[in-house]
Order: sequence, then C-alpha cells, then structure tokens
Amino acid sequence: MNSTADSPARQRAPWWFNLAGQLLQPWVRIRRDPAEPTTLLQAGVPVCYVIERDGFSDALILQRACREAGLPNPMQPLAGTRRRRSVFALARRDGWLFGRNRRRNPNEPLRQLVRSLEGMPGDDIQIMPVSIYVGRAPSRDSGWFRVLFSENWVMVGRFRRMLALLLNGRDTVVHFSAPVSLRQMLDEADAIAPERFARKVARVLRAHFHRIRAAVIGPDLSHRRTVVDAVLNAEPVRAAIAASAAKEKISQAKAWRKAHKLVLEIAADYSHPVVRSASFLLSNFWNKLYDGIAMHHFDKARAAAPGHEVIYVPCHRSHADYLLMSYQLHVSGVVVPHIAAGVNLNLPVIGPILRRGGAFFLRRSFKGNALYSVVFNEYVAQLIDRGVPMEYFIEGGRSRTGRLLAPRAGMLAMTVRAFLRAPRRPVLFQPVYIGYEKLMEGKSYIGELSGQPKEKESLLGLLKGLKVLRQRYGHVALNFGEPVELTPLLDAASGDWRVATTDPEAKPEWLNAVTDRLAERIQININRAADVNPINLLALALLATPKHAMAESDLLTQLELGKAMLEELPYSDRITLTPMGPAAIIAYGEQMGWIQRVQHPLGDVLTATGERAVLLSYFRNNVLHLTTTAAWVACCFLNNRRMSRSSILRLGRIIYPFIQGELFLPWDEDGFATQMQATIDFFVRRGLLESVSDGRVLERSPGQDDGAYQLKVIARSLIQAFERYYITIAALAKNGPHTLTGAELENACTLTAQRLSLLNELSAPEFFDKALFRGFIQKLRERRVVWTDEDGKLDYDAALEGMVRDARVILSREVRHSILKITPGGDREPMADQPAHVPADSDDAALHERHVAAEHHLHQASGGTGAAADPTRE
Repeated sequence: MNSTADSPARQRAPWWFNLAGQLLQPWVRIRRDPAEPTTLLQAGVPVCYVIERDGFSDALILQRACREAGLPNPMQPLAGTRRRRSVFALARRDGWLFGRNRRRNPNEPLRQLVRSLEGMPGDDIQIMPVSIYVGRAPSRDSGWFRVLFSENWVMVGRFRRMLALLLNGRDTVVHFSAPVSLRQMLDEADAIAPERFARKVARVLRAHFHRIRAAVIGPDLSHRRTVVDAVLNAEPVRAAIAASAAKEKISQAKAWRKAHKLVLEIAADYSHPVVRSASFLLSNFWNKLYDGIAMHHFDKARAAAPGHEVIYVPCHRSHADYLLMSYQLHVSGVVVPHIAAGVNLNLPVIGPILRRGGAFFLRRSFKGNALYSVVFNEYVAQLIDRGVPMEYFIEGGRSRTGRLLAPRAGMLAMTVRAFLRAPRRPVLFQPVYIGYEKLMEGKSYIGELSGQPKEKESLLGLLKGLKVLRQRYGHVALNFGEPVELTPLLDAASGDWRVATTDPEAKPEWLNAVTDRLAERIQININRAADVNPINLLALALLATPKHAMAESDLLTQLELGKAMLEELPYSDRITLTPMGPAAIIAYGEQMGWIQRVQHPLGDVLTATGERAVLLSYFRNNVLHLTTTAAWVACCFLNNRRMSRSSILRLGRIIYPFIQGELFLPWDEDGFATQMQATIDFFVRRGLLESVSDGRVLERSPGQDDGAYQLKVIARSLIQAFERYYITIAALAKNGPHTLTGAELENACTLTAQRLSLLNELSAPEFFDKALFRGFIQKLRERRVVWTDEDGKLDYDAALEGMVRDARVILSREVRHSILKITPGGDREPMADQPAHVPADSDDAALHERHVAAEHHLHQASGGTGAAADPTRE
C-alpha cells in the first residue's frame, strides 16, 4: 500500500481520465486532513473509498490526493471483488462520466461488497469515507464572485462545479476519515439480508458526511429541504389541515397542498453563498451611503450568547435595519439570524434575495385564517427547536416619529410558547438600538404623519427610490443593550411553568402577563443603549425655540450643557455619546445640511427651517427619554420662579407613570425620585437653580437671565407631552362623563392636536399621533383615573375636572386657553381656568397654597392614596 501501486493503476485508468487530471492540476491545490492519512489504514486489508457525491472532478481530486499521500489508487480494481474501481459515491447522478445516462441504485456498490465478503469469511474490506470541499471558506479579499461558487449543502451541476474549481480550486480540502471494517459491521448485523444491511451502512455513512460537512462549512440552514417537511408533519399542523378540510369541505390532499403552499410562502431559503456574496456587495453600498457604521457593546452580546437561543430584537427605524444588522453580524463572525419580514417585502426579484439571506415572511394579520396561524407558529417553533438565531421587530413596523412604538407582542408570544413546548436551550433576547444621522425614508414619514396614505411597497417604487443613493447619510450606530433572559421571567410568573410544556396547545393564564413584561423590558433596554450623535443634540436644542433658531453663542452653551448633563447624570452604562465638542457639532450639522448659518454683525444665527425642522424632530425623539428627568424639573420653572424641592419630587412621582408608559423609562417611582434629586443638584451646581431655605426651596433667576433661558430650552423637549395630556383631560371634562367612547376620545384629541399644531406652526408631526393619545388613555384606565361604563362610554372621578385647572403648574395660560377653546365638546363647559402666571416676586406662602391644591388634585386623579401634604412643610 504505497505509491508503487500507482503504475498498474494508471494503466487501468482511461487515458483521457489521466489527461483530465493533468489539465486540472494547475487549478487545484489540495490540503489533506489529516496530513498523513496512511496512519489510519490497516496494513494488508484492501481499502475502498466512499465519497459523498458523484462527480468527475471529485474522482480526479481523490486520485491526486491519494497519490500525494501514498495511499492506494482509487481508480484501480478492488482486490477480491469484481469492482473495477476502489471508490463509489453515496449520492449519484445518472452517470459518473460525461455521456453516460444509466439509472443505478446508489446502494448497489455496497451490496456488491457485501456479496464479495459472504463467499470469503476470512477476508475484510476497509471502507474509508473521504469528504471533498472546493472553496470551503474563501477570504473577504478573494472577491464576491468566488464566494458565490464556494462549497455549500446543495449538490451542484457539472458547469457550476467547473466554475467552482476554476475560481476556488486552490482552496480544496480533502478530509480522510478513519476507515471502518466492513467484516466487523457484517458480523455485528446478525446475518440480516444484504439489501437491508447495505441500506443500514448507507444511512451511517450519510450521517457521518453530514456531521463532517456541518463542522467544515457550517450547519445546513436550507429551510425548504430541512424544515418544510417537519412543519407539515407536526401534530398541530396535521390537525389544522384536517380541520380545514372539514370546514371547507375539501379533500385532505387539497388541504395539505394549501398548508404546503403557506409554508413555502413563509419559509426562508438560507443560502450561505448568497449571504457571502451580499456582504461584498453591501460593503460597497454602505461606503457610498454612510460615512461609517459603529457597533458598541457587541463583545458583551457575543459573550452572553453561547448556550442560548438568541433572538435579536432591534428598534425599527428604516428598511436599512434588516441589512445593517445582518451585514454587521456576518462581518463580525456571527451567524446571520433569520429575520421576520412583512410579506409586503416579498417583491419580485427582491423577495427571493431576501429569502436566501434568511428572511421569512409573515402577513400583517392572521385573523380569519386558522391554518395560516398554526403553520406560522409551527415554523417559528421549528426554528427555535433547531437553535436557529432569529431577529424580529416587536414594534410591528417602522417608527415614523423616532420614538419607540408600543410593542406588538405576537412574535414574542409565539417564541415563549415554542420554548415552553421544547425548553431545550434557554432563550436570550438581545435588544439593539439603531441610530441614524439621516434617514432615507424621512420625507415619506412626514407625509404619512400628515395624513397621506402609506405608499405600498413595489418594485417600481423601489427603483424610483434609488435616487436617495445620491446623498450621504452620515454615521450609523448599532448599540447592543443588556440582554433579557426568558427563564427568570417565567420563574417569577409561575413556579411550575415547566408543567406547561406537557401540552403544546396550552395557554397558561400568566402567559399574557409574561409576554407584556418581556416586551416592556426589551423596549426599556433598547432605550438604555441609545447612541447620542451630533444631530440628536442639535435637534434637542434648536427645536426648543419658537423659530428653531439660536444665536451661535447660545447654541454653543446649550450643547455644552446637554453633553455635561448626559455625562454627569448617566442614564445607563451602555449609552454612547459623540466625542465632538460644541463647535464641531455645529460645523457637522452644517456639513450634513441640517442647519443653516445666517450671518449677522451682532453674531451669527443657526437655524433649521421648513422641512429640516420637521425632520429634526425625528432625531430629537430618538433620545428624548434621556432628558426626561431634567425636562420635568425644568418644566416646573417655566411659569414659577420658586418651588419647593419636595413639591417637585411629589408631583414628579404622580406624573411619572404616564411619562414612563410613553417613553419606556427604566425606573420605578423611587428610582425616578432619585434621578430628580441628582438632576436638581446638577442644576444647582451649574447655577441654573439656587437652593434657598436650607435646600428646601429652589429658585431660578429672572426670565431674561441666561440660566432661565437654558432651563426653558431643556423644558420644551417635554412640554408637548403635557400639552397632549391636557388635551385629553380637557376633552373628557368638556364633554362630561358617560358621553365619549375610547375611540371617540382618541379622535377628538387627534383633531384638537392637529388644529393646535396648525395654529402654532408646530414642527412635530408626532404631536397629533393617535397612537400617543391611545397610550395615554390606556394608562389612565390602568391607573383607574377613567373607566368604561356599561354602555361603553368613559366615566371618571370629579377630580379630573380639577386637573384642568391645576395644569397651570406646568402649562401657560395662553396654551390652556387655546386648548380649551378648540377642543370639541357639547353644551357642558369645564370649570373656569385660573390664571397661570406666578409673579416673580410672589411670596412663598402664595406659591405653597397653589402647589398644595395642584398636588391634591393630581394625586387623587392618578389613583394615589392619602391626602397630599403641604409641599413646603417638612
């Protein structure tokens, strides 16, 4: 068994076979694994090689690898048998060589070997599995076209294999596995029939090749070949098919075909070559579109992932989110997740590419289609059962306002139920914050918020939208937040949650609560990983002024204050902040076209006009939650020069649940109080507030002072939220109890906000976003401020009317009067509004009296217990 055996072997091999080997030699460089496979063989025993797939090139590569390793030639006859070659393939085409078209049973070579040993009890044959991979893992520098023809799980045609050899032949791996004794296997088989024994050996060899291929090039993620059958054979799907056949009075076969069609509509068709090729194309695409893509805290996410089923749950800002996440994970050496995408993206040409990149498609609604619901749930369960990482957006759609949207927990509920059914691997939800400096969809978002219908996705629309590629969109940040583990949430909800795994159709009573809590935690952790870029800071400052303009000196001061506030009062340890200084931020904003400089002899003015101001509101809303505590404290001094510290804290506790529900803030009421204390101390250190009466009372400077101006800018980032709250309360009070349904109240609030926006030229489309009013009304229900009567109308406590008057603590008289005047209502008028202005020189006693009344009404309306204390008396 050495190279001297080659000479007779070459004589037996056809001349054209040897010629083809010589022609192929310059294009192929072989790396053997192990380097010395001769040590694996048993001396004196004939060896028969088995390769995974039939192919002319594989035979040539095998012959050369054996010759270079000093192994017996696979093209020579197998000693002791009638076989003309010492090699066979498990998976066969119609013919081994060009021109042949004979149909043969792939197990026939094994049966021949078994028959040979039956007549010679003392003889043996070594079966050596050999795996051949052409272009297993070309480097990123080798070009995307070569990657397209790299090794994968699909049995390719001859032409594709030839291209793979020409492009990737120098990266060929030949893996020799330890041989097995056919005699030993036959003795252990208890004399079963040769046909049955051959099938058994073939199964063992196929499993072996599958393991080796998975170890060398990664797992087989081709869903149509590995998941579709499993979905259709699952018991819930089979039951749903039977129910559909009975309900629609169709045959079982027709119902099965419907289910099969649904699975194909849903399922991804992951292709590693397509993903690798797309990474090369996207690299150039991102370079043309963005100035840089940064990932923060990815090392922490990578460290937490091993041993878990990872579900990536990013915020959803743009269609680019899908591609950015997959691209960044791929280039970082992490498996690309399978992404839940809306079926509206399953467009001609685009849909198949997305599907091969790991996208699986879901319809916007499952209502009225029980079979689709069962099939989709089973598909998700199969992904989780197989440990495939997933990605979906729990907001349900792209945010048009820049805020996180209220979560839609459908995918989360499916994930939880799939885990309960088969809790093999703990599930880890990985929140990701995606921050942009400019959006491709910006103009369309403005139109949709202004009432224009959402433009339906189409291939033509995509082609028209390619003009956006002419622009530059600045930098992008992907910040990985603190992961959320599912198991601790289940443990907290039910000590015996594992019992639920015994029934796949069970819906425990605590399931909805766990899902809601999970969704809230994810949204909170996304916000806790925000990236504050220069455009965010500019938007916070400029949009707080009536004409969205500031003197350059004032803007420099405000930017410095904003950065200092975020650094000294950290929201979380995963927040990232631009390193640019105030002057560099202004220069960058001008370069990006967000702000315009108006030169003036007394000092330049920076302004954001027209559409730019509206678009900037998106980027202000990205980070609005980071300034909420400071904005609340500053709001208390918009119409008051003095307030007691305890009053700010108590009123903050009362208003906090409503702000928390809208902005997904991380603290409980005690935590928010701690944040307020730290913020007050910061303002005192900066000279924006003065602490008097042994720290019990806080006082701001007169209105024309710089400190008062800076406080006003900070406050105005949150004031619109309070105006929306006031619109809701005023609409309820003006119409009276038992008059409006929840939907009617939402509509009245939206119309009032739209009209107020027109009258005041507000550049914030989200001000009249119906979803924000819906969320506030829901929070009022949860706090038992309002409730629904037997007729479906809203009822409320008399203290609600007091809130109309007591809003003067925050809102000016002009704003309150405007809202009350345009709010639609019946003949009933709310109680008269009182003057809002507090004179700068009023004494503490008058202020205290008004604050006590305000706190009393707010405390009652928000469901608090006990009488409100005097805010100044300790």
